[in-house]
Amino acid sequence: MREGGAVRYFVGVASKNHIEIGCAGGFCQLCHGKSAPLKRMKQGDRIIYYSPKLCLDSKEPYQQFTALGTIADENVYQVEMFQGFFPFRRNVVWDEIMRECPLSVAKTHCKWKNYAPKLRFGHFEVSLNFFGFLAEYMTKDFYES
Repeated sequence: MREGGAVRYFVGVASKNHIEIGCAGGFCQLCHGKSAPLKRMKQGDRIIYYSPKLCLDSKEPYQQFTALGTIADENVYQVEMFQGFFPFRRNVVWDEIMRECPLSVAKTHCKWKNYAPKLRFGHFEVSLNFFGFLAEYMTKDFYES
């Protein structure tokens, strides 16, 4: 449990190549760099990312949950990513995953129909039950004897 209340669970939406940049840098960025979704999360909250596409400019679907982690601190900060673009970020401790979770697997969970329409918002809260279902798929070695 985090200080000041129960842990909350969130889904972020971004192309896989953008998530890879965040994982390598130890941060998350949401909704094209807006600060509001980052401020909704607190230290100790958990985030899992869904990637509808491999690259932002691609039309080819990817449709996998690709990363999960824990919000590391209370800092929301701004960086210059490239000239004239100053997105907001949060530090994240990323979990080591064993596999990405395809959308087809997420759809087997009874809560999926509640969450699917929210993907277009780019960031939303989910239940521990749904988050745990995805996280277990991504981190557990099902092939272990």
